[in-house]
Amino acid sequence: MNMAGKSRNVAQAPRGSGFAQFVLGLGGLFIGTGEFASMGLLPDMAASTHVSLPKAGNLISAYALGVVLGSPLLAIMTARMERRRILMMLAAIVLIGNVASATLPGFWGLAVARFLAGLPHGAYYGTASIVAAAMVPPSQRAQAIGHVMLGLAAANLIGVPAATWLGQAFGWRSAFFVVGVGGLLLSCLLFCFIPTIDADAKASPMHELSAFSRKQIWLTLGVATVGFGGMFAVYSYITPTLTEAAHVSNGQVPIYLALWGLGMIVGNIIGGWLADRALIPSIFGILVWNIVFLSAFYFFATGSVTAALGLFLIGIGFALVPALQARLMDVAQDAQALAAAMNHSAFNLSNAIGAWTGGLAISAGLGWPSTGLVAGALAIGGLAIMGLSTGIARKFNII
Repeated sequence: MNMAGKSRNVAQAPRGSGFAQFVLGLGGLFIGTGEFASMGLLPDMAASTHVSLPKAGNLISAYALGVVLGSPLLAIMTARMERRRILMMLAAIVLIGNVASATLPGFWGLAVARFLAGLPHGAYYGTASIVAAAMVPPSQRAQAIGHVMLGLAAANLIGVPAATWLGQAFGWRSAFFVVGVGGLLLSCLLFCFIPTIDADAKASPMHELSAFSRKQIWLTLGVATVGFGGMFAVYSYITPTLTEAAHVSNGQVPIYLALWGLGMIVGNIIGGWLADRALIPSIFGILVWNIVFLSAFYFFATGSVTAALGLFLIGIGFALVPALQARLMDVAQDAQALAAAMNHSAFNLSNAIGAWTGGLAISAGLGWPSTGLVAGALAIGGLAIMGLSTGIARKFNII
């Protein structure tokens, strides 16, 4: 049954749903900055922990692993908990994980800290998406979800360039410390501006676990895991690609990251708007967009101007995130919290896959631009999985 078609009561926020969505998106800004800042600061992190760049890429994978494990575990454990309380608890973990990233010494200490920082990621976005959808009519659901994800996109326009500049000026650990302070601020804002939203009366750990028995959930997660991995294959090594292949100076890297973030904001807005009107065709169209422009980055990466254009166009492919989030909420039925959180678990598994496969191509001597070819291949895989999902849905007359 399509969840978007159900009538339901709309939750009333203390200062209106628009401002509440802004607060939820601000949380996305802090969390997204904490996630993506490590990519912009990867060379400095590698140097200070005395490891190679490909090995330092495992720090990105450690964060992603925290998301992959934390998303289902926290969603199941908090199935019956009031939603605002969940969000505040997750903001506290953001504080702890990023302060630990700023203080724990050595490669392995940092890896543990990044894992801890990743634990609340998926559960926050999943819960925030449910809360945002509860505050608007069903016909505006994907756009409300998109407003939450706008914070993640804005992280790449504002947060990551700022964190990269901060890290270059005062040391990379300062960037994570600031993100940790952001987690404290977020907790206070959530308390003041998010309405109390009780869990569904039927919610329980067993209901949430029922999501694992549904093929369409697994296939949709597969689209996110494989199809979005290409974006991370490029982004994980974007700083050395820009400096070595496009001959961009270190001081100019934040500008290029901001162009990527601007593309993500455009894509996020477009993705939510399209998903509310034609969800499945939108997902297919966005995947094709990603195949074209991720593959083209192999050629774009060798020039400063073309690299800038390529990063903006690749960023627009972020439109896939709100569309897949809405798709998961459709197929989840009574397992909304777990399915919504697992979307980000899948996206961060794609983070690990992208960093790993991109690193393999670089280590094989194929050059920094080769991450674009890896990215295009992963996007083709996502398109194939989405085709399988819709084929099964038509054959058995299910969503």
